[in-house]
Parts: sequence; structure tokens; C-alpha cells
Amino acid sequence: MQIFFFSIFLIIFNYIIYIKFEAISKKLVFFDKPDGKLKKHLQPISLIGGLIILLNMYLIIFFLKIFNYENTIFVDDFLVFFILVTTLFYLIGLVDDLKNLSPNKKLFYLIVSILFATYLFPDFKIEIVKISFLEKFYYLNSSSSIIFIILAFSLIANAMNMFDGINLQLIMFTIFMFILFILKGFISIFFILLLISLINISLLNYQNKVFLGDSGSYLISAILGCTFIYQYKNFNNFFFGDEVFIVMLIPAIDMLRLFVVRIINNKNPFKGDLNHLHHLVNNLFKNKNLTVIVTVALCMVPSIFLFLDLSSYVILILTLMIYFIFITYLRYKN
Repeated sequence: MQIFFFSIFLIIFNYIIYIKFEAISKKLVFFDKPDGKLKKHLQPISLIGGLIILLNMYLIIFFLKIFNYENTIFVDDFLVFFILVTTLFYLIGLVDDLKNLSPNKKLFYLIVSILFATYLFPDFKIEIVKISFLEKFYYLNSSSSIIFIILAFSLIANAMNMFDGINLQLIMFTIFMFILFILKGFISIFFILLLISLINISLLNYQNKVFLGDSGSYLISAILGCTFIYQYKNFNNFFFGDEVFIVMLIPAIDMLRLFVVRIINNKNPFKGDLNHLHHLVNNLFKNKNLTVIVTVALCMVPSIFLFLDLSSYVILILTLMIYFIFITYLRYKN
């Protein structure tokens, strides 16, 4: 019953944000201004999408902790680790939104934040790599573990940031990821409640009133990264290491493709361009809604294969074939 009343409160809280959005945005003064190059919107757009998620997350954690819903949320020290990492990632993205940090500075701050968090909470480093189709586990020493977790968080942060290039795309992908966690039965209440904020943001984003910004995309990457680490270290029946990679496969390989193409063209691999998957799809269809449907559907393919109990290496081969055939077709048509 407490969960029901809190859900109502959360819906009302987000509805107030929705109807009072313009007044709230003017008070906070976080706006993404068009530049005519990568940012082609016609007028400044509010960047408080990430803040809305963060506030909802804090409220949900406070409620679940106060009323002792221990099995519906991260527990003990990991909850503090989760709050620390998500908040640090949000703040790094917020500074980038306001100051337009260089790619090298953003990467440096992300690495420092992970080093700081793992220094305070050394138990949350990845020490064992588990592959679903292999019985053998691979053990990492202390330095390798730190490198692994830094690399994992940095890659997911950049993948989510690069995937956030068109309205609704990253939000819909995040909703899909949360639904995966819910279907797997992994701290379902937390993600069900957090979906309320994502639905609110999706409505505002669809109306071009709010962007997630780097603050929102980095926050989402931290939520996903921490969730994967928690379930990976504490449970054996959710996602193995290779399966984590599989569910994130399309954003990951699109990021890798962009990095390779930029390096070949003697450009900074972290510098934005108009060669992302959603750019190529939108150039073909000339319809942003259809573009989001196509790209998010493509992202769902590896997870669907995973639920069909196909081996990870088979899913990897099939997905790579589908992705690169599709990219080749898009480049040909464009």
C-alpha cells in the first residue's frame, strides 16, 4: 500500500514538473543553444532532463530506504557507491553542458570520478569475468580490475552520450533497458518507479521542450553501469559479462565505427559529427519519429536473440551482419 501511495505522489510530482516546466526552466537557466552545425534546433532548449531523473532517483531511494524495502533497491555500501557515481557523472555532464568541455577533459573527469569511487569502495571492483558459454572464470588482479572498470564506465558513458543525438532515442533505449531489468526480476520496484520520470521526460522531449544533455546521458550511463556491476557481482542468473555487452551492442558498435572512421579521417575520435546511425537513418526516411523507431528496434534485436537462448557468439555474428549490412545500405542510399 505504501508503494501505491508513493507511486501516486511520484506521478503528481512529475505532472507538476510537466505543467510548470517553462517556469522551472527559466529559474534554472540550463539551455542548449543552437549553433547551426551539430545543434540545429531553432531556439534554446532546456537541459534539465537529467536533473528530473536525478531528483526522482533521490526521492525513490529515500522512500525505499525509509520504509525498509531492502530487496527492491541496492543495499548497504553499494547504495552509497551508486549515489556517488551517478551524482558525479551527472555533475560532469552538467559542467560540460554549461562550459562545453573538451573531450579529453570529460574523459579525464570521468576516469577520476571512477578512481575516487573505487578508492572509497574497493569491494565494487570487477575481479572475476564470467562468460555465459564458458565454464571457466577469468580472474583479474587489483590493477587489471581498476583498468577494467574504468574502461567499462568510460565506454558506456561515451556510447550513451553519442547515442543521444535525436529526440526520444536515448530515452526510449533507456526505457527498454529498464524493462529488461524488470522482466529479469532485478530490483523491479526501483526501475518501475524510475520509469515514471522517463515517461514525463519523453513527453517533454517529444515536444522539443527539454533535452537530456550530457548531464542526462552521463547519468543514464552511470545508472546502467552500476546496475550491471551490482547484479554481476551478486547474482548468477541475470547477465553474464558477454550478455552485458550483447544488450548494449548496437550503441557500442556504432560508437566503435564512428571512432574508426574519425581516426581514418585524421579527426579527434571524440569530436561530434553527423555520421551517427540516427543521422544516416534520418537522411533516408526524413522522419525523426520513424528514425527513432528504426534505431531503437535495431538496438532491441540482440536482446531478443538473447531471450531466445542463442549463444552470445552467435548473437554477436548475427547482429554485426545485420548492423553492417544496414549501414552499407544507408550509406549507399544517402
